[in-house]
This record gives sequence, C-alpha cells and structure tokens, in this order.
Amino acid sequence: MKKKITGIFALLLAAVIGINLSGCAKRVQAADLSQGITPVKVEGKAADAKYSAAQMNFALKLLEKTFEEKGKENLLVSPVSVTLALAMTSNGADGETKKQFETLLGSGMDTDELNAYLYAFLQSFSNENAGKLKTANSIWFNTEHHSFEANRTFLQKNADYYGAAAYKSVFNEKTLRDINNWVKMNTDGMIEKIIDDLDPDAVMYLINTVLFDAEWENIYKKDEVRDGTFTALDGTKRTASMMYSAEHLYLDDGKAIGFIKPYRNGYSFVALLPNEDISLSDYAASMTGKSFADTIKNAEDVPVEAAMPKFSYDYDIEMSGALKALGMSLPFDPEKADFSALGYYESGNIFISRVLHKAYITVDEKGTKAGAATAADIKATSDTGGLYSVTLDRPFVYAVIDDACGLPVFIGAVTDIGK
Repeated sequence: MKKKITGIFALLLAAVIGINLSGCAKRVQAADLSQGITPVKVEGKAADAKYSAAQMNFALKLLEKTFEEKGKENLLVSPVSVTLALAMTSNGADGETKKQFETLLGSGMDTDELNAYLYAFLQSFSNENAGKLKTANSIWFNTEHHSFEANRTFLQKNADYYGAAAYKSVFNEKTLRDINNWVKMNTDGMIEKIIDDLDPDAVMYLINTVLFDAEWENIYKKDEVRDGTFTALDGTKRTASMMYSAEHLYLDDGKAIGFIKPYRNGYSFVALLPNEDISLSDYAASMTGKSFADTIKNAEDVPVEAAMPKFSYDYDIEMSGALKALGMSLPFDPEKADFSALGYYESGNIFISRVLHKAYITVDEKGTKAGAATAADIKATSDTGGLYSVTLDRPFVYAVIDDACGLPVFIGAVTDIGK
C-alpha cells in the first residue's frame, strides 16, 4: 500500500496576448538544475488532421466545462497554455494515470507522439513577424524534500521538446520572488505575480508562459469607434464603445452568426453571436471541435458589416473540477495517481490537488492584449441583399486562432461589458 502523501507538485501556466513592455524582471537566483542536461535534436511532427481534431476537441470541451462552472461570468482560457503544461506533466506520469492524460490531451495518442506534435507547433511560431507568439517553460524543485529525486529522463524530455529549464531551491520568500520574476520576464511584464505564496510542502512547480503580441491587420480609425449599447447576460444595458469595420469572412453555423477579423501576424479573431433564441451556455455546450473547425472552414467570402465592443476583463477559475469531468481523474487521486516517471519520492505519493487558471484580456482599436495564468497543485496525500451584418451587442463567444491550422490559442466569452 502506498504511504500517505506529504509533498506537493504544482503546475503553473501563464499566457499573454498582445503586450509590448520592457522585460525588467531580475535574474533568477535559484540553482540551475539543468546543468548536465543538454537538449538534443528531436524530430517534430507537423500538425495534421489527427492532431488538429484532438486539440480542437480539448479546447471546446474545456470551454464547455468552464461554462458549466462559471457560465454567468466573462470567460477566458488558453487551451495552448493548458495543453503545454499538462503535456509536460504527462512525461512524468505512468500507467493508467498517463493514459488519462493521453486520452484528454491527444484523444488517445501517446505522450511521445504528442510531444512531437507540440515540438513542431512550438517551432512554427519562433520566427519574427508582425507579431509574436512565444513560450517558455521551467521546473522548480524544493531542496527541503531530501527524499525526492527528479527523474533525469523526465527532465531530459521536457528540455528536448519544450526547452524547459529546471531550478532547485528551498521554497521560501526568495524562491517565490524568483518564480514571479521569471514569469514577469517571460511575459514582457504583463503578469507581475503568478502566485502569492509557496506551499512549503511542495516538491515541485512546473511553469509555462505563452506570449502573444498582435495588431489588427486593419486598425480601427477614430471615426470607426462610437458609443453603442451592449445588453449583458442578466439583461442590464451597458454603454459600450463599439468598433465598426468592413470584414469579408462571414460565419453561420445555423445556431450563431459571426465573422473573422485577421491580425497582422498569421492569427485571427473569431466572433460568434448565438441566435436570439439560443442561450450562450446552450450554444457553448453544443460546440464541438469538429463543428467549430467546420464553421471556420466554411466561412463565406462576402462583405460583412461588423461591430464589436471594446472590452477588458480579468478571469479566474479552479480548473481541476472541469478536468476531472473530462475524464482525467486519476492524476488528482492521492492514492492512485502514478507520477513515478516524474521522480522518486520516498515519503509518499504525488498527485494533482488543484488547477488554477487566471486570465486577462483587452480588445481595442489596435488589437488584442490578454494574459492568462494557470496553476495546478499536485499534492501528496441576417441576410441584407448580399451584405451581411453582425453586431456583437449581446453575449458572444470568441477565439484567437492560428490561421495555419485553425486551432484556438485563446477561447472565451463576453457576458458583460465594463464590469
């Protein structure tokens, strides 16, 4: 029988869209555990229908479960950030625990194959262009847990495929500053603090950051922004700054209409407005990876009079309930979780206790600015004669997608403005 748990393994993700700030964070002071671990050349696997379908399904399932828990609020999650951190964690799982990661993240594909797909995905946006999408990963070990020893294969795989750095230090105030400074540096100052305190019982933290910087392909002019009204989910009328533009990609999936507005860097903003007789939550529940992909694929190239509000909000959710509901329950089980490939822990077992996701977004005349952070504690124990019109003046779903594969980097919903 397994011993009682006394340690914690925590997982942190941070994702940011559209920030141009100077990175002024201090250098990390913790000891570099990556010494002796040199990333080796690995083979990536280009995105194909199998990978895209798996990732799209995960993104839409995550949105659906998020709606079930907090559907009355403005929502925002980064499927990319969640996938990257959980995929890295999967490299430390074994047995049935690992299979549940593989089923949720890759629709059954094994972790090694998912590593290859994600490696190719990460390499695809490393070039400089009219915007940027960058990622960084790090692993932090608590040296106070002398009975815990990290598995070198786990460290090597995450270095090879994800470029993850590894640090070791006593988990105290100094390490807390180190972690927050590392996040601040890798999000260009957008997220200054990802955690408020470190649990002294933690054995490890794994951190992911994603940075996305983009402007609209056609920035809104001054006369294209004027006051309008947005009706919130609860029926409240809000004064909103509405941005008007002429687009050319119209969406209609039978339950919602919308449009696609491109950024300058190979990404696009997708907006979907549910029909008047369909609630936002019901629409989100009806969305699947295939339906969302088909909607984008079948976009009509026609004139669209588009209007959407400027909006800005913060969002947070404890995500472990959603992940369990999606079938990944074993990693959260104190007795049955199997993270034996992550490292050796003499004092007990290792399991995930919670997954925290925090997010921020701003959409305005110039483009999109957003940030998200996720922390997972892994503990021991309208046709108008050829011209279409879409006005986002009531709750709607949106996503920031990669034009090359159609996959959402961020996906969310606006239920209220200026709240």
